Amino acid sequence: MHIIAVGLNYRTAPVEVREQFAFAERDLPEAVLQLIQTQSIMECVIVATCNRTELYAVVDRHHLCGHYIRSFMEKWFKLPREQFTNHLYMYEDEKAIDHLFRVTSGLDSMVIGETQILGQVKNAFLLAQQQKTTGTVFNMLFKQAVTMAKRAHSETTIGESAVSVSYAAVELGKRIFGQFSKKTVMVIGAGETSELTAKHLYANGADRVVVVNRTYERAAKLADKFNGYAWSMEEAAEKLHEADIIISSTGSDGFVLTRQQVAAAMQRRKAKPLFMIDIAVPRDLDPSIAAVENVFLYDIDDLEGIVESNLEHRRQEAAKIEAMISEEIDLFEQWYKTLGVVPLIRALQTKAASIHEETMNSLTNKLPDLDEHELKVIRKLTKSIVNQMMQDPIIRIKEMAGEKRSDDAMDMFVKLFALENELVKTRQAELETATDTVAAAKKKNVQPHAAAAVLAPITR
Repeated sequence: MHIIAVGLNYRTAPVEVREQFAFAERDLPEAVLQLIQTQSIMECVIVATCNRTELYAVVDRHHLCGHYIRSFMEKWFKLPREQFTNHLYMYEDEKAIDHLFRVTSGLDSMVIGETQILGQVKNAFLLAQQQKTTGTVFNMLFKQAVTMAKRAHSETTIGESAVSVSYAAVELGKRIFGQFSKKTVMVIGAGETSELTAKHLYANGADRVVVVNRTYERAAKLADKFNGYAWSMEEAAEKLHEADIIISSTGSDGFVLTRQQVAAAMQRRKAKPLFMIDIAVPRDLDPSIAAVENVFLYDIDDLEGIVESNLEHRRQEAAKIEAMISEEIDLFEQWYKTLGVVPLIRALQTKAASIHEETMNSLTNKLPDLDEHELKVIRKLTKSIVNQMMQDPIIRIKEMAGEKRSDDAMDMFVKLFALENELVKTRQAELETATDTVAAAKKKNVQPHAAAAVLAPITR
């Protein structure tokens, strides 16, 4: 078995390509069911966000699976593979596991350390579980990835510092106001950056948003997004004292607000602080406004300085998460290797139980006068002896399964305990169980691949 990840993201494909490979949320259940029917795929999960589309799969052979998955994408999105193959990446085994951990913890995100992707990966996994397209391997791997990402964000400060101008503006505002409830935000201009900053302030509790623009219609359109108000430039000059936060980005050749206007507004504010962000180049706000008492004025250079400082901080925290990921990969690989030991241990236990039962039958034949209590005591003691004899060999073979020559160790284990017959019987019984499970799944219209995936580590 192999684990692979195939996808495209903001690094490998521009938005006009990514949007062609976006799974609508309502279509994901059907998509993951169709993917599990693809040849050689035994388990699968689809992670779909605005910045990435990724298909994770447990496969029985990796050399053709890239071809099979591209065929699935070609069929699902109705696009010839020549149009998208160059944008795809594919990772196998350890690299695929590493990639999943990096994605889930936010290290592969456009904004490094962001936490939204954690919820998106978790939801993708839960959907796959509901559709019964995951089994033993992915149930372990995705749970481990989600748990590790939560730990990474709780044990580091990677998500605590702003890494965009809009986030930096919000962070600065929090330093001044603590919180934005019952605050009025005045947005001068209707550009993308000022809109995004206003959006974050509004999301953080700013109660009242006023949009000011030379074109009143544009102001009204943006104000509607925040259940706000649209003002003309003349109204803004008269009501400047009502604003607690002013964000300006107009593209004007001269200053939109002067020191005199702000000083007059501050007299009417009765010493309440005013937070001003000038995102425009050239600047909208007279730099001398900063000298007015209780006015906190920041321009784009101030914000970008904060962003760069915080990016460096996130890079340092990311290094800590990289170390966590390395540890988690080792843990997963150790667990994965022990899957091959399971049938051996089960065969040993089966053989020991059979020998014990034969011995007890022989004992009752030779000593027919033993009463029920005596038989119970003898059975308990002899079973304890058998279990103790098996304990050390089982521990040792589990340990050896994680070593380089694990296959040789397992072969020797089978020969030493003469488990060949029991192993055949055990595997035959498991295959029959899988067959029954598949038949039951078909009757219930459930995809049968999940049942096969559960047994895949045992029958490989």
